[in-house]
Parts: sequence; C-alpha cells; structure tokens
Amino acid sequence: MKITKYPQSCLLIETKEKKILVDPGDTNYKEEYFAIWNKADVILITHKHSDHCYTEVIEKMDKNIKIYASKEVKNTHPTLSIEVVKEGDTIELGNQIKAEVVHAEHGYIPPMKTGAKVIENIGYIIDDGETRVYITSDTVCFQNEYKCDIICVPVSDYGVVMGPFEAALFAKEAGAKLIIPLHADNPNYPVDFEFVKKIFERHEVDYEILEAGESLEIE
Repeated sequence: MKITKYPQSCLLIETKEKKILVDPGDTNYKEEYFAIWNKADVILITHKHSDHCYTEVIEKMDKNIKIYASKEVKNTHPTLSIEVVKEGDTIELGNQIKAEVVHAEHGYIPPMKTGAKVIENIGYIIDDGETRVYITSDTVCFQNEYKCDIICVPVSDYGVVMGPFEAALFAKEAGAKLIIPLHADNPNYPVDFEFVKKIFERHEVDYEILEAGESLEIE
C-alpha cells in the first residue's frame, strides 16, 4: 500500500491496483495535482466543506470515477454525480478492498451558524485485507470501537477538530500503529508541529508527518 498526502486532508491510497482519492479539497490546490487525481478509480468525500470537496476540480475529472459521499454533500454540491452512503455502509471497491463508512463528529464554532455547520459527517476505514487505514474526517473525539493499523487524523484543533492530545489518545484507542496527521495546511489556522511531535512522543505513539505530495510505502 502507498499513501500520498496532499494539502489539508486529501489522501491518495494506492493498493492492489486501485487508486482511492479521499477529500480532494481546495486548500493550497495546485494544477499539477489534477493529472494525478484524475487517475483515481474512486473518490471518497467525508463532508461538505470545500477544503474536502473542491467542486470545480472534481467536475472536470473523468466521469468514470465513482464518487461516494453523504446526502448532505450531494445536496450541497448538486453538480457532482454522487452515490450516497451513510454510517454503517460498506463500499466494495474491488480486488478484495472495501471501505467501511463510519461515524464522525465535526466540531462547531459560531462562524458556522451561517450554513457551514456540518450535520452529516462520515469517516472511512479502508481495508485491503492486509492493512486497515482509518481516515477520521474532521472530527472531535467520540466513543467508538473502530480498529485500524494506520490512522489519518486532524491535529489542528481550533474548536472544529481534535488537537494533538486528543488525536494521540484516539489513535491509541483504535489500536493504530501509526498516525498520519491531517488538517494542518491552512495558513489561517497554523499548527505547531514541534508541539504535535512532543505530545505524540509523550504518549508513545508513532507518527509520520507528510508534506504535500510526499508518499509513504506500507509493507
């Protein structure tokens, strides 16, 4: 399995000849990403915010790429051809790969009262039979029994997602052997990665901080 990070919370997961693109958003988007994203077999979107769903770019992508997302995403971005999924569903992606649709809870701050508040938020656990990768979406902590090998989790805090302390505890609860931090690319909401490292190391969790376009090979 190969995991490539793009800005904010976008990931490209390549396994068993399948390319799974998660949350292609507009934060720090570069035109050079398009050719890579356009080779995906499937797109998974966690929620309606534009930093997870860049409609203008997705509209231009190959129409054979299947898009899965919540009903709220479909209603917010009606020009996209979305197959609606909900918590508890399992998406069969072929080659014995599946994506489990799981719960997520987006945080709320007062500026969201104008319509940005997320009602339907979902995460995905991608399982290729060898490795389970849990992409939590923008979420705060919540009780669950999800298990994974790798967790891709937000660390920026600011009231809408977990900070590094919660992320470390959340990852340990899920049994993750590795954390890949997400949701840390917006210059309006800077993240102190030295602090992130300090917290993760204090809680004895392994992590890999990836720059945009950087990949990690999982054996």
